[in-house]
Amino acid sequence: MDAITDNLDLFVSGYWTSLKICLIALVGSLVLGTIIAACRVSPVAPLRWIGATWVNMIRNAPLTVLLFFFAFGLPEIGVLGSYWVFGVSALIIYTSAFVCEALRAGINSVSSGQAEAARAIGLPFGATLREVILPQAFRTSIPPLGSVLIAMFKNSAVLGAFGVGGDLFSVSDTLTSARGYAATPVLLGVAVGYLLITLPAGALLALLERKTAILR
Repeated sequence: MDAITDNLDLFVSGYWTSLKICLIALVGSLVLGTIIAACRVSPVAPLRWIGATWVNMIRNAPLTVLLFFFAFGLPEIGVLGSYWVFGVSALIIYTSAFVCEALRAGINSVSSGQAEAARAIGLPFGATLREVILPQAFRTSIPPLGSVLIAMFKNSAVLGAFGVGGDLFSVSDTLTSARGYAATPVLLGVAVGYLLITLPAGALLALLERKTAILR
């Protein structure tokens, strides 16, 4: 266990970097996924087509392929940026497709009569979605959204293989490759770091689900 105790500062730094990546990707994927979900249920046909195409293309592509495209494909067409920006952006885009489908299921679970009542009092589609449909859809979608977001937290480990420095994955690579520590204790420390992200997140989502179940 010397690999952990002797490099505890490195593990702590990697934990905070991974947590920052997860939080940014969390906010970004929720915002983008909500926008795509709105397109999916829009009465405007081109928007529905854009939403369906986005989901079908992104959801059925491996995350590693998307990361390779961002890290090595975009610079070839003149889009420049750091691997950190590319990695987090790819994670947001990849997760947004799953967030969209979870939210769309929640939207479809809302009674159509409520949308009809909103239209009857003169609310346009955007206001109906924002004020009536989405608040209920989010409550219904918390369990599947929780699974998507926990999976995203774990997927964030893949970013370390694409040059996103300072995260927990990079810590394991540094300690095993550059400093010669045994892999088992190092990976154990990394696993504990990710558990310290996913377990509190899972507990928070479970609490949120219980609270919203009372309101429903």
